[in-house]
Amino acid sequence: GQKDAINTKIINFNNEKMQITWAAREIFPGENVSFSYTFEEGKQKVWKPCPIYLLDQGYNSGCLFKTEGHTLAFSIMNSNGSEKHFSKILKSDFYIKPNPPENVTFFWKDDTVTVTCNKPERAVKCLRLEIQYKSKFDKGWQSRTSKCCRVGEQGFDPRKCYSFRVRLKRLVPYCNVVNYSSDWEAETFWMNGTLLDSCHDDKKSQSNTVILLSCLLAVLLMIFILLILLCKWQRLQKSVMPTIPDPKYIFADLFNDHNGNFQEWIDKTDHAMVQTKLEYEEPECIIEEESQQKDKKNGDKQEPREKIFSFSGAAGNNNLKAGPNACLMPTSNNTVSFTHFQNLINDDMYVML
Repeated sequence: GQKDAINTKIINFNNEKMQITWAAREIFPGENVSFSYTFEEGKQKVWKPCPIYLLDQGYNSGCLFKTEGHTLAFSIMNSNGSEKHFSKILKSDFYIKPNPPENVTFFWKDDTVTVTCNKPERAVKCLRLEIQYKSKFDKGWQSRTSKCCRVGEQGFDPRKCYSFRVRLKRLVPYCNVVNYSSDWEAETFWMNGTLLDSCHDDKKSQSNTVILLSCLLAVLLMIFILLILLCKWQRLQKSVMPTIPDPKYIFADLFNDHNGNFQEWIDKTDHAMVQTKLEYEEPECIIEEESQQKDKKNGDKQEPREKIFSFSGAAGNNNLKAGPNACLMPTSNNTVSFTHFQNLINDDMYVML
């Protein structure tokens, strides 16, 4: 009848536990059914009642029990077990849902990621290892599947943060009649071989780096602008208010040797000028005749005339030694004042007789 064609969901959890569920309210409205099962074959089967019922609003909607063999027979009956509503015999190995992979490791080399896990104890040939990954720039998950228990993928950007999740799948139809996969292993976040708590940390670190660089550039720009303004201000200040020369650089000996004592400095300067005059005092100059009388009648009589020689300071020392006819022109009081001597040096001229 219709009840023989009810839809049931059968799951063998890693060949350890069986779970069989049905739609109780749609198939058996207002009736609480019972469940029994056996893993034995032949005529003498020992039927076991369901140890753990799964409920749906107070009605039995499934049963959870231990996997004890490869061949399973179960029956759904009325509440007291006197009437059978549905029964089925199946191979429990075709309904296996594997456990999540254990000890998952990630190995990074350049742009290649290799994922491995421990091999399950049973039916390794029926299992496939699947990884899914995505970055913040991907709209959906990218998938890669390979034999258990190693899978690799290329093309990863070391500058991006990736989310990874891994699971095991059973081959269909060679090993399973239902396409069952394990639950996903806990999602992990990686960036260039470094495990992160989340990819939000990567975004935060990148934003912090951008903010730090922006602040640093702003500070450098402000310093550069201040230096330009300072140079402009110094130029403006020099053009509007010229600097007054410091007398200590002109009269260095006055401040360095005499501590600003003008009287002591002028006395020593006068003494030095007297010594200078004595050192450069020349013998009486022999005045050169300018011309001779055409008429040598009065040859015993000659009229002296003054002759002026001028030369630059660069050749002054050489001209002083040029000949006996060159000498310094003394002043009227036979002394050379310091101020006058300094002016002569500044003007780069000597007055010669």
